[in-house]
Formats: sequence, structure tokens, C-alpha cells
Amino acid sequence: MIASRDIGRLLEIMAALRDPVSGCAWDVAQTFSTIAPYTLEEAHEVADAIARNDMVDLCDELGDLLLQVVFHARMAEEVGAFSFGDVVAAITAKMIRRHPHVFGPQAAPGATLAKGQWEAIKAEEKAAKSAAKRAEGRIEGGPESLLDDVPRALPGYLEATKLQARAARVGFDWPDVMPVLDKLEEEIAELRMAIAHEGADAIRAEFGDLSFAMMNLARHAMVDPEMALKAANAKFRRRFAAIEAALGAEGRAPDRATLAEMDAIWDAVKRAEKEKGA
Repeated sequence: MIASRDIGRLLEIMAALRDPVSGCAWDVAQTFSTIAPYTLEEAHEVADAIARNDMVDLCDELGDLLLQVVFHARMAEEVGAFSFGDVVAAITAKMIRRHPHVFGPQAAPGATLAKGQWEAIKAEEKAAKSAAKRAEGRIEGGPESLLDDVPRALPGYLEATKLQARAARVGFDWPDVMPVLDKLEEEIAELRMAIAHEGADAIRAEFGDLSFAMMNLARHAMVDPEMALKAANAKFRRRFAAIEAALGAEGRAPDRATLAEMDAIWDAVKRAEKEKGA
């Protein structure tokens, strides 16, 4: 078997890898749940390549992410749930449905969706999906929540942001950023109290409340929390490397220096970065 630009070849390769007789033992042993962590990891590696503006890596990482889609689709096909073609059909139908200004009868060059039309289309899709799930017995009857279709498997920061944005649609939200800052200070005070007087469960709960408030702050301040934290991580890497370099020039390693000495170098690096506008 040789490489190809044709998606059909990738599907053939995955089918061969999953063959219970002649395939790869590791690939055959996998399930949706064992592969899911790799799917998340590959999505993060795509984002990392984009952040580094590395187009060579991005091409490679997109291939790895595509493989995850093919892997899941193959396992689903094996149990008669759906195939890769069904995945493609579903997303193409969704994109056509959500862009009537491009693909509909009234399409016009450069047109945009009317205000609120995107949300109206998604609301119709949600209602249709819920009705189908009830008809198939996949969900019980009863009132639905606006938050039901926010996936619980999302990373915590992203789930929090989506929950808050959904609630904001019906007016359950702070009017601006200042009350969020007040809420943040309240949560910090409660965390201090938990650390001083309560046990691990209370500390964990208050830390969760503080984290949730931080996501609210990021949303109101229009900051991407993941990008902001990644930037802070990069800053920490850079400044700690400067500490290592400064101590190395003296023939020492960080474990041979005092905290005060390392803090002094850190502060000097920080001042230098501010002067350069870093």
C-alpha cells in the first residue's frame, strides 16, 4: 500500500489496521473511550502549530487530527452506527443549512446572515435533534435546559465559558466587567477563609468558584483564557530560563541558589522586558 492524496486511501489504511486477523494488534484493541484522549491531544497540537505559525507542522498535525476522525468513524462503522461518509454528509448538510445567504435561493455575493438568523437556525437544529432523540428513546421526556447541549466532556475552562454565554442569552449575566471583578474579590476572600479554617473539600469547592469567576472575567474582558494562560506559561518559561542562564554564568544551578537570589534575577528580567516592551 502506498501514500495518496485521496481520502479513500486513508479509509483503506484504517480498515486494514483494524482488521481483526491481519491488522495491527494495538489499533484493533482500541475503543472510542481509549482513542478520545488522543483526539483531544491532536486538537491541541493543531492549535500549538497555529500559535507558532509553523505551516509545516500544521499540515502534519492536521493529518493526525484527520486520522482521529477516520479512526472513530471506522469503529462506528464496524458496529453499524455510521460511516465516514455519514460524517461528511452530516457536516456538509449542516454547513449548507447554516449559510442560506451563500447556498440558498436568495444567495448573493458578499451577503451576510441577517441579525439573529444564525441563532435561529441553530435553535431549529437543536429542537429537531431533541425531537429525534426522544423518538429514538435516547433522552427522557420533560423540560429541557438551555444548557443541555453544552458538552460535559469539554475542558473545564471552555465548558464554563459556554455555560456562561448560554445563560447570558436570556439575561442571566453581569451588566459589565466591574461587578465581575467584585465577584472575583468575593471568591478570593472565601478561598482564603476555606484555606484558613476548612478542609480539602471546601478548598476545592472555593477554588472551583474562583476559577468559574475568572472565566466570567475573561468573557467580559473579551480575553481568550487559553491564549492568555499559554502566554503566561511562555513568559514563565522565558524568565525561568533567564534565571538558569544567570546562575549558570556563575557556575551554579537553581538548586544551589536561594529563593531570594532567584527572585532578584526574576525581577531584573521582568524590568528589562518592560523596558523593551516585551
